[in-house]
Amino acid sequence: MSGAAVPIRRKPLLTAVLSGGSIQRVEIKQVELPPGQRAGLHRHPCPVVGYVAQGAISFQIQGQPIQHLRSGDAFFEPRDARVAHFDNASASDAATFIAFYLLGGDDERLIEMLDSKEETSDAR
Repeated sequence: MSGAAVPIRRKPLLTAVLSGGSIQRVEIKQVELPPGQRAGLHRHPCPVVGYVAQGAISFQIQGQPIQHLRSGDAFFEPRDARVAHFDNASASDAATFIAFYLLGGDDERLIEMLDSKEETSDAR
């Protein structure tokens, strides 16, 4: 063999602190958003971690600043957090992300869509 071996490189993307509960299974989904697609106000009954595989995403947990995610960026949605935006930021290009749903039981739903009027009045 000639030349030195190329070292393995590890780039930190995200550290997500998970509080309470026990994770029994993980479901991994590839989600594709058409150009301009908005996700709508929603929450997950489990923590979700993921990364943007392609495109650009506007991401916002309700009450926090909006984040602009690009290909290679990672994200974390805490259990039951109200997600105000997880939208394709491009009007012309699709976006793809990979989501890892950290589930505690077999019958757990992955997502709950919320009525923005109802959620606004319930927010404290």
